[in-house]
Amino acid sequence: MKTPALVCALLLASAALADDKLPEGFGLSAKYPGDRGIEKDPSVIHTEDFETGDKAALLKRWDEPNDKDGKPLQLIDGGPEGGGKKCLQVTATLGQDTGGALWKMLPRSAEKAFARFYVKFAKDAEYIHHFVWMGGLNPPTRWPNPQAGSCPKGDDRFSVGIEPWGERGTAPAPGNWNFYVYWHEMKISADKKYWGNGIRPVEPLPAPREKWQCVEFMIKLNTLGERDGELALWLDGKLVVDVKKGTPRDKWSGMGFKTLKEGGEPFEGFDWRKSKDLKISNFWLEHYVTENAGKQNGVKEQKKVNTVWFDDVVVAEEYIGPLKK
Repeated sequence: MKTPALVCALLLASAALADDKLPEGFGLSAKYPGDRGIEKDPSVIHTEDFETGDKAALLKRWDEPNDKDGKPLQLIDGGPEGGGKKCLQVTATLGQDTGGALWKMLPRSAEKAFARFYVKFAKDAEYIHHFVWMGGLNPPTRWPNPQAGSCPKGDDRFSVGIEPWGERGTAPAPGNWNFYVYWHEMKISADKKYWGNGIRPVEPLPAPREKWQCVEFMIKLNTLGERDGELALWLDGKLVVDVKKGTPRDKWSGMGFKTLKEGGEPFEGFDWRKSKDLKISNFWLEHYVTENAGKQNGVKEQKKVNTVWFDDVVVAEEYIGPLKK
């Protein structure tokens, strides 16, 4: 027979678990059909729908554009259903450039942030090198400072990339969705450098060609001295990855680790930072393509031109979800 005290404790535990469950489907977007007016919501930090003004006006809204010779970034007609009339086309042309990007130092820093964007890969999309990022720099800067190959100190920076990964050519191009992460507890690589640790989902999540997909990821920073940070991914409003303390994983190496349904070892948890001054402070919309990306995936003759389209970017302190029609 359960005592009243035990019943109360069980109810409180159940409520805590329910509160801990991440949302799915429509979130903040439900209040703003077509994202109209979403930029005025108090939880929203940054938006970009590519509808306002010409390319010159667009570039002024971002702190550090990468648009070599004015060619990689173009505003064109199109976009996902339920959105506006324009989107951003980003083209990488091997031998000419490595693609394009838009960097934003967020208007305010956050302890937890969700970044949602729509993306469509071309029908002949190749493997890419890097893609979309969110992270923190202390102090925040208006330009990227990735410091690839080195380990953060814990009070200076962290970064999370969400990108298709070719898995050494075993995944069809452009690859399977994968996190690529730099933080002060990352593992060292075989070459004695620190390259981003990949965090892979339980099952492969192929990035489709010729189809708009809603991608959203969340970073929740840790309480100082605790391992209560979190990292999550949604595709078209469905929660597909949620990594936190206790998540089953396989062996963790300099290549990162794969999450598991069960078994393996429990993940130690994200200790993202050692300073309260290090917060989520930047967002980087990037399409970065190199010849090395093809070589790493066994491509002998890589296509010269690689195109992707982006639209309906929102960064907020609440879950956003897909466009509401």
